[in-house]
Amino acid sequence: MTGHVGKVKEPKNIVVIGAGIGGMCAAARLARAGHHVSLYEASNLPGGKCRTEWIGRYAFDTGPSLLTIPAVYRDFFQRTGKQMGFEMELLPVDPSFDYRFHDGKGVQFSNLSRKKTLAAITESFDAEAATQWDSTLQRAERMWDVSREPFVESELRSPLSLLKRRHIFRDLRIIAPRATLRDFGLSNPYLAKIMDRYATYSGSDPRKAPAVLSTIAFIEESFGAWHIKGGIGTLSQHIANRCEKVGVEMHYGAPVQSINMRGNKATGITLVTGEKISADIVISNADAGFTYNTLISSKTHKVKKVRKQLSRLEPSLAGFSLLIGLRPGSGEKLSHHTILFPEDYDAEFDAIFTQKKPVEKPTIYICTPDDATMVKSEGHESLFVLVNAPRHSLDASEGFDWSDRNFAQKYANSIIDQIESQGIAIRDRLDLLEIRTPLDLQNSVNAPGGSIYGTSSNGPRAAFLRAKNRSPIKNLYLVGGSAHPGGGLPLVGLSAEIVANAILNVPSASQSTH
Repeated sequence: MTGHVGKVKEPKNIVVIGAGIGGMCAAARLARAGHHVSLYEASNLPGGKCRTEWIGRYAFDTGPSLLTIPAVYRDFFQRTGKQMGFEMELLPVDPSFDYRFHDGKGVQFSNLSRKKTLAAITESFDAEAATQWDSTLQRAERMWDVSREPFVESELRSPLSLLKRRHIFRDLRIIAPRATLRDFGLSNPYLAKIMDRYATYSGSDPRKAPAVLSTIAFIEESFGAWHIKGGIGTLSQHIANRCEKVGVEMHYGAPVQSINMRGNKATGITLVTGEKISADIVISNADAGFTYNTLISSKTHKVKKVRKQLSRLEPSLAGFSLLIGLRPGSGEKLSHHTILFPEDYDAEFDAIFTQKKPVEKPTIYICTPDDATMVKSEGHESLFVLVNAPRHSLDASEGFDWSDRNFAQKYANSIIDQIESQGIAIRDRLDLLEIRTPLDLQNSVNAPGGSIYGTSSNGPRAAFLRAKNRSPIKNLYLVGGSAHPGGGLPLVGLSAEIVANAILNVPSASQSTH
């Protein structure tokens, strides 16, 4: 990773829209380099979707519930002041995942140990299944080695820029851009479901998502699954604190109405209050679709072209979640991450992407941090339950209308029934239940339709259709999960580094080696 050292010769006035992780990380890097940076956030809290929320005596990670590639944030903290270790405590999550299937079978993946994971696969299934998983991860590792620098850590200008790479044909053979996750052909049905799940990490359908998403499996195993003491959302507060320490002016409760333009050049922003703020550079950490369709009123050819490009991307799936507080009891103590798979996984993707309706028997993800600082009373437990769902829309061809609270309550009960049918007791210990629909997510963090990841990775061209970090509008940059390189904490952190380096004219690894 490249970095920026020292003070810039000509400090610029930079305005950042949104205090999501990407916006804050870019802001802090640029302020540390000597620019004048002010950040405007609609809500009263930093972090965007990355939040740890307290309800009564229970805390919940309502956004990311896991940190992988912690080096991305170690690098951020190191380059903007003190090291990350001074700020927060990282705890390994082991087992990293407890996978359970409809017929009673299950397997636990170990943190940072393929050897232990393969032994568990052999014990749960057979040696052939372990061999399959091992070869799949070896291929995923080769994909990661090839894609990491040009696709993930660098600014992605166009497919043509990649054609100039020295080993492009060998790289393309390894990445197999037209292959989907399903093309891995895992014959073990249980492992096939686990591999399918990596598509949902980017809000995608495994039948369309590129095979390169298998690299997530390799990343989780190799870089580890980590929890931050106090909740993953505390990362947001630590980054906000770092912003303030390096001189970023943080404005909360300050929603932005528009990005101001002169010709094809961004000149600043207008707040909902009517106040105009001029800027040399504008960075939008808002959803890319919201940025181009709502914040920008320009109808220039370049803006129309980006709007058309973004409209061709399929929105990511959304999430329906339950925040559950449990009283002390004698029930099973769950692992940090428990995944309950249904018998028919394809029915889930058909319901979400084709029928646009809630999944009758969804995959159920349960996050139960083993963190005493996330409950106020000993013996109590907080469970964050998430199921994939169609996005919110009043247009039935686009999504599902999540405004009916009675339906949401019935659906929540159905999910709790399904959890209990797997032998996990909830109702007799239930102390708190809060329901969050895709409409709630849309309203709370301006995520259109409640799409968790902005856009999906459905199809081989999705990566190139995603919003570029450097907008065709001069002096406008985009950062965060809906821009390159995509959603999830590691990629959002890298997105901020890419944007900061682009503004500081620090060459990316690919530019300096090719």
